[in-house]
Amino acid sequence: MCGLITFRLFVYLIFLKSFIRQTGLLTSTLGSGKSMPHKFYSQRTGMNPNMDGLPLEDTVDLFTRVYNQLETDGYFDEAFGFWCVDQDHVEGNVKDIELEMLLTIRKKNLWPMSEYSKGYTEDDLLDVIEFLYQYVSKPIDGTMHSYSGCGMHWETFNKKEGQYIFREKINAVLEHYKNRFELSQEGEVLHKPEEGFENIFNADMPSKDTNIVGRINAATINFRRHGSSIDDRRQAVRDLADVLEYLRPQVQELLTNKDEKDLFNIANNFGIRHHNDKQKTAYDAAIWLSWMFYFYLATIHVVLRKIEHDKSST
Repeated sequence: MCGLITFRLFVYLIFLKSFIRQTGLLTSTLGSGKSMPHKFYSQRTGMNPNMDGLPLEDTVDLFTRVYNQLETDGYFDEAFGFWCVDQDHVEGNVKDIELEMLLTIRKKNLWPMSEYSKGYTEDDLLDVIEFLYQYVSKPIDGTMHSYSGCGMHWETFNKKEGQYIFREKINAVLEHYKNRFELSQEGEVLHKPEEGFENIFNADMPSKDTNIVGRINAATINFRRHGSSIDDRRQAVRDLADVLEYLRPQVQELLTNKDEKDLFNIANNFGIRHHNDKQKTAYDAAIWLSWMFYFYLATIHVVLRKIEHDKSST
């Protein structure tokens, strides 16, 4: 298996070159005016006690502060209601938040956060983040209730914009966490990609074939989902191998016969697609399944881009 690493790097470099050329990503990134975050003294010297990220307790504290800020700004008024000096608590769309969490997350002792957040496990934190994503909405218009400094009574909301802002702020929090996660546009907490492979997940898929796109999307979610097991990751690799099998005629045109055989040897003889006594399974699954996943995903992108390039050239 190790002998295929050279080919893997070759495939990945082709993908990057193709992707940067076709999307202009390199130019837009360098020309965007965004600067790298400043590294402070203890970070530069390696003396910072949190060089690898903040522990769970501190991350939860950051999260609750961000939530409190959004709540104060009215981002949860539509769902959870608000306080008025004249009417006390004005109900939102969710009458009983604790009950809603029990019905959806199937957990108690998560709400109110002011009472329970200090005892959150990692799973609790990520569950609550996904829950809140479903209910956040940006306040757009309302009426100012000036009596006794009550404040705005928001009446019009935009859910999509609220979710976008919530996601931006939550991912800024998760960026500091020692374990690498991010909140997706679909509201799922996923493992962040391996460093250097981020562009693969942002790249447009140059195919409308549901046999390809559906399998790739399912594989990506299976592989990156929080709490994914070794079996989930093996299934993700199997799905990508099936996509390559579907594309095998095009793969044969792109690769040499030896490379093409090596490509499918991994799936067919290393406990991915088959279960028999001939399979080679004496390897660290956590490490090698990750390698296989990115290897296959990068290869699929290369093949699809080659197909698209050949079509446009004819």
